[in-house]
Amino acid sequence: MNRLHCALVLSALALSPTAVLIAQSGHWEGAIKVPDNPVRIEVDIAKNAKGELLGAFTNPAYNVKGAPLSNVVVDGTSIRFELKAGAGGGTFAAAIAEDGTSMSGTFNTTEGGHSIPFSLTRTGDARIDAPPKSPPIGKELEGTWNGTLDVNGTARRLVLTMSNQADGTSTASLLSVDGGGVAIPVAIVQKGTSVMLDVQMVGGSYAGTLNADGTELVGSWKQGQAALPLTFKRAPGK
Repeated sequence: MNRLHCALVLSALALSPTAVLIAQSGHWEGAIKVPDNPVRIEVDIAKNAKGELLGAFTNPAYNVKGAPLSNVVVDGTSIRFELKAGAGGGTFAAAIAEDGTSMSGTFNTTEGGHSIPFSLTRTGDARIDAPPKSPPIGKELEGTWNGTLDVNGTARRLVLTMSNQADGTSTASLLSVDGGGVAIPVAIVQKGTSVMLDVQMVGGSYAGTLNADGTELVGSWKQGQAALPLTFKRAPGK
């Protein structure tokens, strides 16, 4: 291979989608530059076993860790991803620096339509945890449960799904219908009629008791200093 041909091949490889993706994958730290009050954030970008792009969002100040990102799209050295989180959600669009170590762009809020600059620096490999697997649960818990959480007079509809898996474990997810509609993985511990849910991604937990006829989980949701009553009702036909 002559030198010119070799240089052209190396140039093509440097601009290939795979090379660009490797540059954008990783753990990124920085801030949304809210005037006088920057919000520290962390973002992780990686590929799963199917080659699909995944993303996770962390906001240490609000005890949010590894919340899933949606619609992660790479186009050359541009990247776009969405945080579906109701009032706190929005879309990030950024350009990656040529050396692949930083990105900067704009965060467009879902509510209010604000456009706020942000910047991130790559600090290492992606840190996306696998969904938690829990011990098996009783069949009386399997299925879909609906609940409503009253937060300062605002109703937040929740959907809890729990199921046993073929490998002898159980999995669960909690979806906030009014908070972006993204299912968050949940760890379960069952002791008789008592059920504990650990929602690490948002620093929350739930403790409830299954009623006598198995149609309701009555308990409370805790997050930070707040403790709020929350009852889940089994969805019809579930």
